[in-house]
Amino acid sequence: MSLREAIKKFNESDSQWIGLLRDILFVVTVVVIFTSVSQITLGLWSPMVAVESGSMIPHIQIGDIIFVESIDRTSIITNEAGKEKDYTSFGDYGDVILYRPYGKEKVTPIIHRAMYYIEEGEPMWADGPSAPNSGFITKGDNTKTNPSYDQQGSISYQQPVKKEWIIGVARFYRIPFLGYVSLIPRKILNV
Repeated sequence: MSLREAIKKFNESDSQWIGLLRDILFVVTVVVIFTSVSQITLGLWSPMVAVESGSMIPHIQIGDIIFVESIDRTSIITNEAGKEKDYTSFGDYGDVILYRPYGKEKVTPIIHRAMYYIEEGEPMWADGPSAPNSGFITKGDNTKTNPSYDQQGSISYQQPVKKEWIIGVARFYRIPFLGYVSLIPRKILNV
């Protein structure tokens, strides 16, 4: 039997096991294509994140899927610079970034807006303490849950976000509700 005949027989088989194998091969092929394209275009093997908190409401909701472009492939436009350039992203001036607080790998990443960049030794905000390092001052868009900068609260207390802590910049538009597919099992299993 030739390869072509074998493929035809495989595709036309009524066997439930061969049907299952076809479905598995299809899913694996789609995943490989998707991850390869995302690595090429966005610089990340896994370019999507599910939003877990309401800190970016009204612009990003709990359960949204957000695409992220690798920090190695882009630059960050802060809220401050966005106002000058009339550049908006996710409903406000400047870029929304995904970062690891204090650079810790095992901590859930934060997705907040880059408000402005400061150099080491500069005050982190008006009459604020001096920055121990250069980096970004960040803040969630939700004025009720995030009335102050991350660096004034418990997220990244008095530590500007260093570039090496940043995973990437949120791009495109949010995909509503799809993130619940990931969030619900994690909440149930406490992962």
